[in-house]
This record gives sequence, structure tokens and C-alpha cells, in this order.
Amino acid sequence: MASKEPDHEHREDDDAPAADDEDTGAQVAPIVRLEEVAVTTGEEEEDAILDLKSKLYRFDKDGNQWKERGAGTVKLLKHKKTGKVRLVMRQSKTLKICANHYVLATMTVQEHAGNDKSCLWHASDFADDELKDELFCIRFASVESK
Repeated sequence: MASKEPDHEHREDDDAPAADDEDTGAQVAPIVRLEEVAVTTGEEEEDAILDLKSKLYRFDKDGNQWKERGAGTVKLLKHKKTGKVRLVMRQSKTLKICANHYVLATMTVQEHAGNDKSCLWHASDFADDELKDELFCIRFASVESK
């Protein structure tokens, strides 16, 4: 009894890697055309005095604990005409405002006990589209930033 071995044909294109980025020459037209839109941040009439990365917390009186408000860029902005200074902080990825209030002469900023990279202050904040008195804590990456 003779056993017949299967014939294996060797093709060169079987060993070639698949080209994922191969240009087929196909042209795809966009379904919807988007017009460029001018975006206003509300910071156009202000100059940045300070611009640092940080993490912001607010004190929750009900839960008696600190809650993270956001991580991103905090700016002190001085209005070109009025000279008023306000603190604005936006979250890094979403650019959502997590702090927005004026810096007043009556405000006191204190170093957070136990953490020399953090500061505390009270402010009437408007980040959630309503004016609320908040206790804030901001933590910077280094002591030099503070």
C-alpha cells in the first residue's frame, strides 16, 4: 500500500507581510462640510499673569472632605481696561472651567498644613454657572511653582 503525501505548493506571496497602509488610490469625499467657527474663550481682553499646571480641590461641607474639582491649567488673568484680576482654571482634556472668580484684596491665601506645595483660600466662585462661596485648595507640581 502506497501512501500518497499531499502536495504542498509554496507560493512566494504567502510569506509576504500584508500591507495595511497600501494606497489604493480611492478618493473619499466628505459627507458634510464644516465651516470654521471663531471660538471665544472670554479671555481675549485679558493678559495672563500666571499660567501653571495644577490640581484643584474644593471642600465639601456636607461630606466633610476634599473633592477634586479638576486637573489642568490655572491662570491669573488681568483685564486690560479695568485692571481686575481673576483666577480661571480649565481641565486639561475637556477645557471645562473648574474655577472662575475674581481675586480680591480682601482674600487671604494660606499654605496648606502638612503640604508645602498646596494653598488654601475662600472665594465666591462662578464655575458651575451659579455664585457659590467655596473653600479651595490648589496643589502645584513643585514648591517653586507656588
